[in-house]
Amino acid sequence: MPAVLETDFALSCLPPQIRPGATVYLLDPEKGYYVARQGNNGFICFVVRTDWERGKFPQDFAAAISYDAEGAASIFPVYRDVAVMRASGKMTAVQVRDTIIQRFKKGIYKAPARAGISYMLAPVMRVFIGGPDHLKVESFCMPHYMFYAPYLKESDIGGNSNSGGPMVLGEENPHGYIILPVGKMEKDQIITENKELLKRLTEYKSYFGIEQGEMHH
Repeated sequence: MPAVLETDFALSCLPPQIRPGATVYLLDPEKGYYVARQGNNGFICFVVRTDWERGKFPQDFAAAISYDAEGAASIFPVYRDVAVMRASGKMTAVQVRDTIIQRFKKGIYKAPARAGISYMLAPVMRVFIGGPDHLKVESFCMPHYMFYAPYLKESDIGGNSNSGGPMVLGEENPHGYIILPVGKMEKDQIITENKELLKRLTEYKSYFGIEQGEMHH
């Protein structure tokens, strides 16, 4: 992805007032993530290209994500290390997944030490959906907030996934989250403000294109 486009996509996941002071990481496919712009407010943002837990390396996976200072210290190292392992070309996706799992067990990666937030307010994400038998990568619009929730279960917050309310991602995981989708008015505003970015992303790769019905997946 061109650096300017990747930068704008990464920054779009943050609220506007946070973007000027955020650190931006870009991906070098042959080396991993590097600092393209150093910030000063503790927030980082980047475009994640690998969902290591799935044990697959799709070429069209892309989601803009950010972390506050705590997430940058405790969660981002996993994304950083996965990118380095994938870039090396020496490990399969399954080997990367198993390596990360073992590092969690050894305490190399730890749960966040305090409550915190990850903003994922970009106008589009292209991620895995579906169960093991029908897993696919799809583009859709679901801007949301993620709050660190180590080891939490969906039942702990009332099992809201099917109702469109808060949900748990990564049940009983040290890097689990409570996800809160934005409201309809906020989503419409995000879509409107990012029309040009969506156009640029779709011109870069057509798979970023989302139909009107998918705007509210």
